[in-house]
Amino acid sequence: MARRILSLWLPRLASELALRQRDTQAAAMAGPFAVVARQGAADLLLCLNPAAEAHGLRAGQPLSEARALVPGLITRTHAPQAQARFLQVLRRWALRYAPWVATEGTDGLVFDITGAAHLMGGEAALCDDLHARLDAMALSPRLALAGTRGAAWALARYARGAVTIVGDDPRAVLAPMPPAALRLPEDVCTAMARVGLRQIGALADIPRAQLARRFGMQPGLRLDQALGRVAEPVNPAQDPPPFAVRLTLPEPIGLTSDVMAGLDRLLARLCERLAETGQGARHLRLDLARTDGSRAEAAIALARPMRDPPAMAALFERAVDALDAGFGFDALRLSAPLTEALPPAQLTTAHTQGSDALADLMTRLGNRIGLEGITRFLPAESHIPERAFQIAAAAFTEAPPPDAWRAGPQRPLILFPPEPLIGLTGREPPRRFRWRRRWLTTRQASGPERLSPEWWLDDPLWRSGLRDYWRVNTAEGPRLWLFFTPQTPGWAVQGEFA
Repeated sequence: MARRILSLWLPRLASELALRQRDTQAAAMAGPFAVVARQGAADLLLCLNPAAEAHGLRAGQPLSEARALVPGLITRTHAPQAQARFLQVLRRWALRYAPWVATEGTDGLVFDITGAAHLMGGEAALCDDLHARLDAMALSPRLALAGTRGAAWALARYARGAVTIVGDDPRAVLAPMPPAALRLPEDVCTAMARVGLRQIGALADIPRAQLARRFGMQPGLRLDQALGRVAEPVNPAQDPPPFAVRLTLPEPIGLTSDVMAGLDRLLARLCERLAETGQGARHLRLDLARTDGSRAEAAIALARPMRDPPAMAALFERAVDALDAGFGFDALRLSAPLTEALPPAQLTTAHTQGSDALADLMTRLGNRIGLEGITRFLPAESHIPERAFQIAAAAFTEAPPPDAWRAGPQRPLILFPPEPLIGLTGREPPRRFRWRRRWLTTRQASGPERLSPEWWLDDPLWRSGLRDYWRVNTAEGPRLWLFFTPQTPGWAVQGEFA
């Protein structure tokens, strides 16, 4: 039986995932929208919606240039981890069409549908059904079905139609396509263009020895894979084993103590399974089935991987006590949807390490207010005060070492957006000024420290240009951080020292 490979490409995946958020969707529904990613020291457009492309914007364009062309452009920061998770979920969903489905890059899937198309009514019916379901998910899919993986990849990205189906011999349709359709690196494609090789058909006419001597072995290998001379199987990554245990009860239970007793048994079994694979739980979910067919749920999040049943049971008590048993629970299921490696560790004399004690404290607080509500500051590469740090969830990021913070002039404890001081234009710090409905008198001033805006970033707060910063101690008590803008004479307050 001839192999049949289906390639799915989602060219607007990053922007379409961002538009799933309600605030982003409402703001960008009728206008140009783009997802931005940091590359080096600049922000570049990564993925655009059709409205942004209609205004002449393109992927890879600097954000500052794009804003100059389209001032109303709405942007969101790229979230590669969320995109990867979505692609994995989509891969598992796509197993309805074929038993072999793998991710391809960061924005596509590849299916081996050999012997499976007849279950959906044929190849055309399968492609139509897949395209319709993805379109209902607010995605913009491009599908291609061919006899080889390389040919399907090329057709999905370079064919004109949204759905392309070809036979076992793809040479005729591949011949007019550019060499980039063979998944060749950009530098190789550029070198081929310099010597006039702009179509795959021209590569096929060159003897392999000459092609390899000039451009390396990869062009010949990719060409053979696309034409079916070299096998290229679809090898999906193996799904991690599910960590879940179940307890079915002969009689319904409703007391908190009874539920906790069943939970203790489930935790012991789950932790044994986690220990066998060297994993620790970061998220636990308890599903409870009532006798009337309804369900209840209790979940906890952990700031560090754990497999300590008594400690995890104590964290569940609050959530279990809030459950409504109704007519009673007759089945319990405990799962660990999120796990991390937890190798054996030497205990200290106090049977706990300092970092573990801090993580346990974040766990207790996080299960009351949410782990995302506990944050920490991380250093960032910038001399601009408000860009010299970033805020991240404390439970999911490691604390930076002390030497990671760049040494330099002292910065205020509290930073806020610049608050202009009205009527002041001199270059020297004012002797007396009014700030927040209060008159203040300068007792001591040190400075200036000149900071210039980062020209490669488009920051509206720094469009005024250079700033000369001063540390000002006032007779009334506040120690403020003032700055003067030479190009448009004026003063503003941006921070307060302890």
